[in-house]
Amino acid sequence: MHDESVDPVEPVEPVEDRASGYDIFDPAFAAHPLAVLGDLRERGSVARSEHWGGSWLPLRYTDVFAIAHDPVRYSSTDVYVVPVPLPHDELGRRKRSILFTDPPLHAEERRLILPFFAPPKIEDFAASTRDLCNRLIDGFIDDGVVDASTRYAKQIPPRIIAAILGVDAERADEFASWVDASLDLSNPPRRAEHRQIILDFFRDEIARRADQPGTDLISWLLRQEIDGQPFAMHLLEENLMLMLAAGVDTTWGAIGFALWHLASHPEDVAALKAEPALLDTAVEELLRASSPVTMARIVQENTEMAGCLLQRGDRVLLSFMAANHDPSVFDQPERIDLRRTPNRHIAFGTGIHRCAGSNLARMELRVALSTWIERIPSFRLAEPEDVTWSNGQVRVLKRLALAIG
Repeated sequence: MHDESVDPVEPVEPVEDRASGYDIFDPAFAAHPLAVLGDLRERGSVARSEHWGGSWLPLRYTDVFAIAHDPVRYSSTDVYVVPVPLPHDELGRRKRSILFTDPPLHAEERRLILPFFAPPKIEDFAASTRDLCNRLIDGFIDDGVVDASTRYAKQIPPRIIAAILGVDAERADEFASWVDASLDLSNPPRRAEHRQIILDFFRDEIARRADQPGTDLISWLLRQEIDGQPFAMHLLEENLMLMLAAGVDTTWGAIGFALWHLASHPEDVAALKAEPALLDTAVEELLRASSPVTMARIVQENTEMAGCLLQRGDRVLLSFMAANHDPSVFDQPERIDLRRTPNRHIAFGTGIHRCAGSNLARMELRVALSTWIERIPSFRLAEPEDVTWSNGQVRVLKRLALAIG
C-alpha cells in the first residue's frame, strides 16, 4: 500500500451551499468527486439537494446496498439521476429496458440476456480484444503523445459490444458519440436527437436479422419468448439501446481512469509488469476507485433512511463511488492499493440490477491494461492540468494526454 491519493489534483475548496445543495453536474463535482463527497460525509450520512428536481444522496455503503436490495420501497422504474421524460411507443406503451423494471418483470427479461454475458462466452472475445488493443497501440505508439481516452479507452468497448450485437465495428466512433450524446441529461434536445438516431439504427438491424438471422445477440433476442409470446418489439429496441450504452460509456470510463492513475504512479506500473498475477486484484481496486456510475431509485412509500424522512416520489441517487469510498468499510479508501483484499466494492451495482455485463467490463479492462503495459511500460501525464471529466449518470475522462516513453 502506498500513500498516494486517488486524485492527484489538490482538492477544491467547498462551495458554500454544497453540503445542502450538491450539484452532480457541477464541473467541480466532475473533476474532484472525492473532495465533494468527503465534504458531504463530514456533515452527515445523507445529503439533500434541490438542484435538478431534487434528490437525496446516501453516502454510506450500508444505505446504498440496502436501497439497491429493496425494490419494493425503492423502484427502478426511473433510474435517471435527474427527471427525464420517459419514452412511449406509438401505442402508448412505456418503452423501457430491463434497467427500468421491478419484479416480477425484471427476472424473466434479464434471463434472456444473461447467456451472452456469461464468463465462457466473454472469454471467447478476449483474444480479439487483445488484437484490437495491439492495433490501436500500433496507430499511436510512435507519436510521442497520445490522447489515450479518445484513441484507446474510447475505442475498445464499442467495437467489442458491436461484435456481440453483430453490427459494424468500424462505426465505433459513431456509436460512442451517439451514446455520449444520448446520456447528456443536462441537454434534453441533444439527448432526444441521439436517442432517435440509435433507435433508427437498431430498427434497421432488427429488420435485417428478421430476414438473415445470425448468432449475434440481436438474432438471439428475436427468437426468445416470454409467457409464450415473442419479445415485444418496443422492449427489444430499448434493451438493445441499453446494451450499446452500457457497453460503451461505463467501460470507457473505467479504462480511462485506470490509465490516468497509472500514468502518475510508475511504481504501480512496475508492480503489474513484474507480477502479472497482480492484475486481477488491481482490476478490482481500480473499479472500486473509479466507480463511474450513479443510478437513481424512486421512493414508493413514505419511509425513513438514516434519520431522514423520504416522501413517496422522491428521487434517491445511488452513488457507487460514495459507497466504495466509505471509510467504515474500506480502510483508507482514498488510496489505491492494487493488493487490496478483501475488496467488497459495488462498482457494478448490487441487487437485482447488478450490471449484467460485469464479466465483459472486467475482461476489457484486464486486457486493455495488460496490453498497454506490455507495449508501453513507460508513460506519464503529458498535461496534468488538462483533463476533462463528464459527470451525472456516468463519469468519463474525455481527454487524457499521455507522453509515451
